[in-house]
Amino acid sequence: MPPYLSYTDKGPEISHRVPLLLLHGHPFDRTMWDPQVARFSSERRVIAPDLRGYGASPVTPGTVPFARHADDLAELLDFLGVDTFVTAGLSMGGQIAMECQDRFGDRVRGLVLADTFAAPETPEGKRGRRAMADRLLAEGMRGYADEVLERMVAPYADARVKAHVHGMMTATPPEGAAASLRGRAERPDYRPVLSRVTVPALIVVGADDTYTPVSDAESLGAAVPDSVVEVVEGAAHLPNLERPEEFNHALRDFLLRVDGTA
Repeated sequence: MPPYLSYTDKGPEISHRVPLLLLHGHPFDRTMWDPQVARFSSERRVIAPDLRGYGASPVTPGTVPFARHADDLAELLDFLGVDTFVTAGLSMGGQIAMECQDRFGDRVRGLVLADTFAAPETPEGKRGRRAMADRLLAEGMRGYADEVLERMVAPYADARVKAHVHGMMTATPPEGAAASLRGRAERPDYRPVLSRVTVPALIVVGADDTYTPVSDAESLGAAVPDSVVEVVEGAAHLPNLERPEEFNHALRDFLLRVDGTA
């Protein structure tokens, strides 16, 4: 059977380089990774799915826990014949990457966590995510997108980047975004998972990120035994789009290291 998720799959199927799986954040889609797909698919296989409820993937109303997202990804990778890979996730995608690490970490050869954090949701945070889910269902995505645009990317970001990010947010189905918000509210504590990671890890954060500040990245770096923290200047929550050359440089160096140890 074909996989549940829509996805981009580019690059050579047979290569000595480890495939790269890219997991987008909320409320975006796989085009969030366009600069990375363009940069790395000439040398390795790059897979960028739309998570359940986002982009062109089907919507599941209600609550979609991170375990469901991880199951979707395992099914997709099995369908594509990808046994081992590097997982890279940003924000919510980073937390789903940690869920995958917990569930099938024996397949992961490297872990990239960008602008994310591992701690569970606080009671206040749970209430906030549930309230936001209700709001998106009632009002749609545009008002939210207008409000958060200049936190997702820095106020000084390129106008084309702002337009891309705003377009992704407004195109996201409210039902899909709400379902993942409810699932995200109930996510577990991933800090014990990180302490058990035995593969190399790259932690990336925008210097001006106010959602997941540099201190969060430093905490992740302290939790993962073999990790490097890279701070991208001139970027907020989406450094892969705001400063793609800097982000790609850090990712390239990391991927080459993983290739050498795989």
